[in-house]
Amino acid sequence: MLSDAVAALRCPLCQGALQLKEHPHRTLACGSGHLFDSAKQGYFNLLTGKGTVFEADTANMVAARYRFLDAGHYAALAAAVAEEAAGALRLPGAVVLDAGTGTGHYLHAVTEESGAAAIGLDISKFALRRAARLNPQAANLVWDIWRPLPVADNSVDVVMVVFAPRNPAEFARVIRPGGKLIVVTPRPGHLAEVAARTGMLGIEEGKEERLADTMKGYFSPAGVLGLDVPLELTGPQMGDLAYMGPAGHHLRDQGPVGEPTGSVSTTAKFRINVFTVP
Repeated sequence: MLSDAVAALRCPLCQGALQLKEHPHRTLACGSGHLFDSAKQGYFNLLTGKGTVFEADTANMVAARYRFLDAGHYAALAAAVAEEAAGALRLPGAVVLDAGTGTGHYLHAVTEESGAAAIGLDISKFALRRAARLNPQAANLVWDIWRPLPVADNSVDVVMVVFAPRNPAEFARVIRPGGKLIVVTPRPGHLAEVAARTGMLGIEEGKEERLADTMKGYFSPAGVLGLDVPLELTGPQMGDLAYMGPAGHHLRDQGPVGEPTGSVSTTAKFRINVFTVP
């Protein structure tokens, strides 16, 4: 499956096809001689030039996310995304691209369900260390989603974006005819009880309308699913939940969050949007 994923990749410097070379060490190489060595944890850093202005998740934020997701709190969401993606990943050689793969938990669910080849992109090397261990068969790449993707035109069957930045023009370019874009966002009231206790960022008004607007001209809406997941969380789990998302950038200097004892009942409210290329 890794070979199918690599076949969809393109060199970020010259846009030539990349090939995987195993000796003397694992490297992605193009015909022009550009080389990208694998980190010892198994991912590849394709970023070149001045880097990115996007603030990558820290090691502590990633560790919190890994603990929370590995405990299965969002397993229902992962299963729902995998089921939605599976229909477009049935043919041999199918490829799924996870834009903002994080720790790789959602991509893992999709590949377990479909057996598709997989590409995981994230700006955080700390996240990709986790993702590469969870999905060693995937091409896990350090990349900035706001840049042109290092992926060939019409080479991916599903792009999935779970709580991550979106680049509609690039997603439309890489998705094959008949493919899908799956975007997961929070709905109003998402984790309201935890947000009130920990200082997590609230859900902005008009978020759904802005998503639809950004997709115009690139994608057509093909369905939407609301998913509610009831949760009973301890203090440490609330702390992980607060630190693992965007609020973690604001909370990291404030010390521990959450309740040291007791628990809270809350509901994770997700919206799964499905789009197709018109």
